[in-house]
Amino acid sequence: MSAAVPLPAPVPRDHTLDACFLGPYGENDALLEKLMVEFLRDHVYWRRNFHPEDPPAIATAAVHHPDYLAFESRMRRELHLLSAALKKSVPFHSPRYIGHMASDLLLPGLAAQMLTLPYNPNNVSEDAAPVTVDMEVQAGLQLARMLGYPHDPAVPACAFGHLTSGGTLANYQALRLALALKAFPVALRAAKVPEIELPADDWSAFNLSHADGIAMLEAWQHWLAEQTPAARARWLQQVEAERIEQRGMVGFFAAHPSLRVPLVLAPVTAHYSWSKGLKLLGLGRDQLELLPTDGMRLDPAALRDTLARCARERLPVLMCVAVLGSTEYGTIDPIHEVLAARDQSRGRGLDFAVHVDAAWGGYLATLFRHEDGSLRTRAEVAADYVQFPTPAVHAAFAALGDTDSATVDPHKLGYLPYGTGAFICRDHRPMALLAERADYVFHAATPAGYLARYRSLGQFIPEGSKSGAAAAAVYVTHKVLPLDHRHFGHLPRATVRAAEAFHARARRFALELADCVHALVPFAPDSNLVCLALNPCGNASVAGANAFVRALHDTLRCDPAQPLQLKEFFGSVTSLRPEVLGAAETARILTGLALDGSTLECDGDDDRLLILRHTLMNPYLIDHENGISYIDRYFEFLGRRVRALTAAGGYAPP
Repeated sequence: MSAAVPLPAPVPRDHTLDACFLGPYGENDALLEKLMVEFLRDHVYWRRNFHPEDPPAIATAAVHHPDYLAFESRMRRELHLLSAALKKSVPFHSPRYIGHMASDLLLPGLAAQMLTLPYNPNNVSEDAAPVTVDMEVQAGLQLARMLGYPHDPAVPACAFGHLTSGGTLANYQALRLALALKAFPVALRAAKVPEIELPADDWSAFNLSHADGIAMLEAWQHWLAEQTPAARARWLQQVEAERIEQRGMVGFFAAHPSLRVPLVLAPVTAHYSWSKGLKLLGLGRDQLELLPTDGMRLDPAALRDTLARCARERLPVLMCVAVLGSTEYGTIDPIHEVLAARDQSRGRGLDFAVHVDAAWGGYLATLFRHEDGSLRTRAEVAADYVQFPTPAVHAAFAALGDTDSATVDPHKLGYLPYGTGAFICRDHRPMALLAERADYVFHAATPAGYLARYRSLGQFIPEGSKSGAAAAAVYVTHKVLPLDHRHFGHLPRATVRAAEAFHARARRFALELADCVHALVPFAPDSNLVCLALNPCGNASVAGANAFVRALHDTLRCDPAQPLQLKEFFGSVTSLRPEVLGAAETARILTGLALDGSTLECDGDDDRLLILRHTLMNPYLIDHENGISYIDRYFEFLGRRVRALTAAGGYAPP
């Protein structure tokens, strides 16, 4: 980048952020300690006042008994050993950590989770979690509002969301729901349900739009409710016997030979959880078709061509996945173009669900939301940045509300503890197709009303037992920091500005070290994740460049065998693969690095180009209070390492 490239202008100190985290230096230790002591005492008072007439079960003198003291001693020893071992952990809290998708934890969520843990609620149902199960349902509605989905439970087409262990399980839930809704009209046809207008053939039934599929489900439910109890039981059994959930994949498609197992379309940048999900669901990895990208973003032309081929070959499509912040590169797919391609495909009789894997980028949507939930214009958003958002990125976020479902990970850009992924669907009504009843957990009939229905949460979700403390963490955080640009948006705003500064500094770094290394940002960042490709001057082989990057990464990765303080910065690596980049992009990047494309091996470790990957989550990367830029410090450190490596020549491939 030339000297004329603008950097983000300094902004007034946002002291809201000062209270959000324990802090890189543990600055808010007194605040967290005060909260924990206050609410631990409150929990103890609750126990003592549950039935105060009950005598204490543990005698006061027990603390002096040798067995008690021995147990306390063993417990203290193991906890001290654990505490010592944990000091080798990755310092996610520090601005010196710019590796994977992790950072410091928000105090409201951390405190809420710690506060709730002694109550140990199990969010499988209201019987085990009368308070936190409601919080989980409300957290789903909070996320739905952030995405632009309907979020009023009084509206029939209200969205629904629930928490998961992570994005992988949320993606699996998306597949389950899409397949259940797609196959249900076929089951109705097979059961020969009377008085409901059914599609003419299985292909048409399997390709109903999302809205038409829901309308058919509702028509079935209303018709069923009008039957006598005996007829209702008979028809329920008849339809259930035809459903894909009952027959299984083999039985269902054997019963409908005109149908083929549907594809799932996703960009080559999609997370590997999609492959895992298709295997888990029994669809098979062969049904995942990965589409080429344009600059690491799904190529709309390739999608349209694929859909046209599927329509010609009568090959059904279950779902198209768009990625809102790819795991490796942070790039954002053109969601608006995916929706437009679906509209076009409907004219050919081919329909499918559109799911957004926003595990990484979901919370960036707060930057695009006014306090009333309405969409901000691109000009309103762009006023805080140099280049963000591009017109395509703004259009992608604007289109979120028209998709069918989404994955969002509060434990990534939501800054919450692990175990808080989330699945959100735009319309909750198809969730009835996933209902599973266990007599010892759930009541005999699903209660009427949105909130009452989902208090028996376990019958709709993949998990059985699940932590209510995680739900409390998400819900309370969203209450303290509502999901709009004036509240939660302070966090991603700081990190996107840091990413822009990092991008500009990386390009300046390339000029400063041009005498010893070729360096480039392979593609402009869409979010707060920036990659850097490097190759020492005089080297033309991919193997040599990869060895050089591995040697650099050795100084950036966590090494439990060494004291943590010996590491100045922590980073990560990823790779650029020709089959993902495409020929033109591969040639552009290799040429920019002065690499010979013929040195890319067909197999082995050097069939791809290793690059450094920087996840810029920490809001203190630019510390205006102390006049410190950890971004500048990082590039000074990287420059020293690059010069030392090139001078020593210690990067030659084996």
